[in-house]
Amino acid sequence: MSKGLPKRSEDYSLWYNELVKRADLAENSPVRGCMVIKPYGYAIWEKMQQQLDKMFKDTGHSNAYFPLFIPKSYLSREASHIEGFAKECAVVTHYRLKNAEDGSGVIVDPDAKLEEELIVRPTSETVIWNTYKNWIQSYRDLPLLINQWANVVRWEMRTRLFLRTAEFLWQEGHTAHATSQEAVEETVKIMNVYADFAENWMGVPVIRGLKTESERFAGAVDTYCIEALMQDGKALQAGTSHYLGQNFAEAFDVKYATKEGGLEYVWGTSWGVSTRLIGALIMAHSDDQGLVLPPKLAPIQVVIVPIYRSDEQLAQISEKAHSIKEALEDLGISVKFDDRDTHKPGFKFAEWEQKGVPLRIALGPKDMENGTLELARRDNGTKETVPADDSLPKRVKELLKEIQEGIYNKAYQFRKDSTHKADDYDTFKQLLDDKGGFILAHWDGTAETEARIKEETKATIRCIPLGAEEEEGKCILTGKPSNRRVVFARAY
Repeated sequence: MSKGLPKRSEDYSLWYNELVKRADLAENSPVRGCMVIKPYGYAIWEKMQQQLDKMFKDTGHSNAYFPLFIPKSYLSREASHIEGFAKECAVVTHYRLKNAEDGSGVIVDPDAKLEEELIVRPTSETVIWNTYKNWIQSYRDLPLLINQWANVVRWEMRTRLFLRTAEFLWQEGHTAHATSQEAVEETVKIMNVYADFAENWMGVPVIRGLKTESERFAGAVDTYCIEALMQDGKALQAGTSHYLGQNFAEAFDVKYATKEGGLEYVWGTSWGVSTRLIGALIMAHSDDQGLVLPPKLAPIQVVIVPIYRSDEQLAQISEKAHSIKEALEDLGISVKFDDRDTHKPGFKFAEWEQKGVPLRIALGPKDMENGTLELARRDNGTKETVPADDSLPKRVKELLKEIQEGIYNKAYQFRKDSTHKADDYDTFKQLLDDKGGFILAHWDGTAETEARIKEETKATIRCIPLGAEEEEGKCILTGKPSNRRVVFARAY
């Protein structure tokens, strides 16, 4: 199964693209830039969605759904917002087709032009804040904590499965608060929810930080983010949480009556993560044999592969395998018994290895005689022979926990080894070209310097890390004073 999979060290991009297809995660669709998420890939998204949805609800949020189409005039109300998304918008201009008179097929009916064009949702701030105007009247209606699971369209020119597609799936939270402080606290809280999910479920260590003014979300006062590092040394923005101030409340006239009887604009936030997280999962952990999935997000956590030469042997092994499967499922472990008679065990081993199943159980005639079985870990390839008795479920559960922790620790060590400091521009450029990764360097705080570094090196400021100690220094480009290092990297 893994024969011919490109090596990461030789062509990381080709390795990634091939792995997405061979692991049966997704494929390109007939519509340029869009993807078909296959059942195995969607099962990973469902597990992500289920956990995140629980985390949102545990922090007081409720789900709702808002229209896919947004009147064009809505996007004009917040100037910086439309400026940030104008080049990525898909626009609906007509509402009907008709058969061409010459019989050549269907055409757009020129008489069915919309009075106002509709924008296919690139993000939902405008339509949601227009709705909030009707939902919020008084301080009793606040805070309003809403999330929606949806698809969005951003007309990307260069696309890659999961990482950047014209249409993708995501969640977007939109909240309204009585005070600025409450809104900022909400923004930070969600950033931390995302970081918790990335580290404890995806096994991906992240840096929490603030985006620079040039990199923040269009229409936001501040953008908080989590930044992850992929195995090729490039950064990936894994989640963002935006403090909107009163920008959208003012644009859509969303006010509330205070306890004192006054009338004030509310304070807002918005935040989201998308199917890009599946791309992060692949690139952070997988190897030249295929996917490596953390157990908490693996659609199948354990696969049982029978080894047999006769139908009689298979019948005996199947009985034992079903008993093991039932015992593991009682502990909440997802198990697949692969008893297909169309493929040999070696093929099955390679297939499930490529699909990243965390733990494999091999069960053959000798195992049946000895009352044992073989456990093989996907993350490091180690195998162990254990008794096939009542102690097995406990051992499997322990191993899945070890695998989850091991995957995170390996990624954390990689990030640690791939984080460097640069105190001058030449060293900075050399590190970028030779090692990649995160580079901690001083910056003078100006957009001009940031833009010049980006233009000359293709590296961007990923974030101003939160909680980092102040450190006097000089900007690597201009030599002007700086009181802290920021995180630079080339990124997806």
